[in-house]
Amino acid sequence: MYSRKDQRNLTRTEKKRLVGAILELKRSGRYDEFVTMHRQYYVTDAEGRPRAAHMTPSFFPWHRRYLLEFEKALQAVDPTVSVPYWDWTRDSTPSSSLWAEDFLGGNGRSGDRQVMTGPFAFRQGDWRISGGVTDDRFLRRDFGRPSAPVTLPTKAEVDRALSDPVYDTAPWNSLSTTGFRNRIEGWGIRGTRGVANHNRVHRWIGGSMAGAGSPDDPVFWLHHAYMDLLWDRWQKAHPRSRYLPARKLPADDPQRDRVFARDQPMPPWDVAPSQLMDHTRIYRYV
Repeated sequence: MYSRKDQRNLTRTEKKRLVGAILELKRSGRYDEFVTMHRQYYVTDAEGRPRAAHMTPSFFPWHRRYLLEFEKALQAVDPTVSVPYWDWTRDSTPSSSLWAEDFLGGNGRSGDRQVMTGPFAFRQGDWRISGGVTDDRFLRRDFGRPSAPVTLPTKAEVDRALSDPVYDTAPWNSLSTTGFRNRIEGWGIRGTRGVANHNRVHRWIGGSMAGAGSPDDPVFWLHHAYMDLLWDRWQKAHPRSRYLPARKLPADDPQRDRVFARDQPMPPWDVAPSQLMDHTRIYRYV
């Protein structure tokens, strides 16, 4: 059993060890394997193939296992390291300690949005982006997207999502208007609501975090640790609520072979959502 801490409570030594483990994964090539996996499983609901990671009920369990695999890789480098979480409702400005020179570095410069500070700046020589949607080799950020401004979500917006007692609803994709899963994942629905929560954070950071290769920015892991924590809080707030859909969808449902029911194994690990409901034997949040 180990703990995941709020990033604001990390000691200087904890930050240094986390950064060191991430950089070692990058040097070994293992880090880029995680980025490639995320790109591979970023399947939209406009596509006809199965989707386990996004726009789907298994958004939370898939990313829980993904984070566990990443954490295991980090701990093979340094057993003291775990993935902290970033509560962006509290640490919501570019001056937050998260973006300090000794941790994740700051915003991108004007023009090409290249990150120039911190251990993941291209000029430090240890962090090169490969296989992205652009030819840029450097980490990019564009806090708040000044060209089309976006704000970080508020605690009230998170609380509204947490108050929904139903886990997910048909059509089990980006168009689900109710249900905790899509209220947190945050797909905008024309005429109903705008982009929210999880997705809006990706947009607020922008740059490398704005696409399927979002783990190219190490803040991805802290953001998704917070997603995992919110799922944990939702489960505690609604102890009688369960993951939905409970069973494989009927043959006439267009989502039948595209989303994963409670006991259907998800790729690439062949593990079902039901096996990822409880993390308390592995880690706890503090």
